[in-house]
Amino acid sequence: MNKEKILIVDDEESIHLLYKEELEEEGYEVYSAMSGEDALKVFDAQEPDLVILDINMPGMDGIEVLRQMKQKKPGVPVILSSAYPEYKQDLASWASDDYIVKSFNLDDLKSSVRRNLAK
Repeated sequence: MNKEKILIVDDEESIHLLYKEELEEEGYEVYSAMSGEDALKVFDAQEPDLVILDINMPGMDGIEVLRQMKQKKPGVPVILSSAYPEYKQDLASWASDDYIVKSFNLDDLKSSVRRNLAK
């Protein structure tokens, strides 16, 4: 059986390492991108089943990346991830499939991944 592919987009190395390790333990194939531009390249090349996307990044921000990904493949679930809970109220974040606040406890993230891949 093919593993489900997850793309992690974040400009923080520590987030990549944490998410990658935890999600690989759950049995997923994990890809990473450190910027919005890289994220779109990996998205096209790997065709992930789900994307975990940071909002605040230098250059192209997560909302712009989300918009472009949804134009290309509207059916791919995108979970927005941010250190700032107030973004949840932002209208642009409503285009995402879920929104989680970054934390070192990854239970919310893992349950969101499972829920969105099950759709």
